[in-house]
Amino acid sequence: MSESKKEDLIEALGQFKDPMLGVSLDEAKTIKALHFTDGRAVLEIELGFPAKKYAAELKASLTRLLGRMPGVESVEVSVTSKIVSHAVQGNLKPVGKIKNIIAVASGKGGVGKSTTAVNVALALAAEGASVGILDADIYGPSQPRMLGLSGQRPETVDNSSMKPLRGHGIECMSIGFLIDEEQPMVWRGPMVTQALSQLISDTRWGELDYLIVDMPPGTGDIQLTLSQRVPVSGAIIVTTPQDIALLDARKGLNMFRKVNVNVLGIVENMSTHICSQCGHVEAIFGSGGGSRMAEQFDVPLLGRLPLDISIREETDAGKPSVIAAPESEIATGYRNVALRASAVLSLAARSYAGRFPNIVVENT
Repeated sequence: MSESKKEDLIEALGQFKDPMLGVSLDEAKTIKALHFTDGRAVLEIELGFPAKKYAAELKASLTRLLGRMPGVESVEVSVTSKIVSHAVQGNLKPVGKIKNIIAVASGKGGVGKSTTAVNVALALAAEGASVGILDADIYGPSQPRMLGLSGQRPETVDNSSMKPLRGHGIECMSIGFLIDEEQPMVWRGPMVTQALSQLISDTRWGELDYLIVDMPPGTGDIQLTLSQRVPVSGAIIVTTPQDIALLDARKGLNMFRKVNVNVLGIVENMSTHICSQCGHVEAIFGSGGGSRMAEQFDVPLLGRLPLDISIREETDAGKPSVIAAPESEIATGYRNVALRASAVLSLAARSYAGRFPNIVVENT
């Protein structure tokens, strides 16, 4: 009797589509154990993405689902997370103790890419992941100010590497820490790519589940360097709904696909404008562009974020929305983007490169 009831429970779980994963828990291979004895159902779920806060929501949904099944008198659900390294482009080796590198990119400037990147990083940290952010925009670094770290300098170690600074619980490295805030970077392409390589390799990153890379706009030298030298597990494309932004965003998405980087999804930023005086909502940049692009390229739409004055004010003050107002609708929007992106990544092929030692043959 209990075996047949267990099969009914498995079938019910197969009908449940996790809102972050976009597939059933069975398809995602997240069901670690399921037991049914004397009317008591015990379910163990192990997610491949951070879920410190989300676990309670998922647990409640699954408890309700199983509790409605005939013959089930009590339900016990546990939700844990285990974040692993995922496949990257080419034969690139892991960087230090970083499990996954996620690039946040856009085809053009001014679409809110850096604001999205920092809030996604902070949201992942709030869900229990160890996170760092690399400001790869050499010409226009903004992460030091966004994280409230302007004017600080990284500590050097053995005159060969630097310790990343910490802001709101995440590690951060940026060219902005090494120059005056108003100093222009009048550098040619080779100098810029060398600077990016050094920022990654010469930074003594800790054990990170995710390193978020805030990319500069476009598809130029830095993007090429990243694809050739840095093991990227996935990319998030940020755009606004307007046609001009979408045109450039398509170029950015196609670039990552050409270099075999997994595109995790699209974020439609400035989806609507919220009037600070009356609360009126208006789609001033058009509507539905992100959805159409996601459908066209068969990638998830990770979320829509509004154009709201509080987002600008909070990042300018060094406390992005996820930190300044963690329970707000805007922070919830960033949190959902972060969860969906990391959930999509959890479904990708795993990387085993870090498990094998380097073999060195020496003549004696």
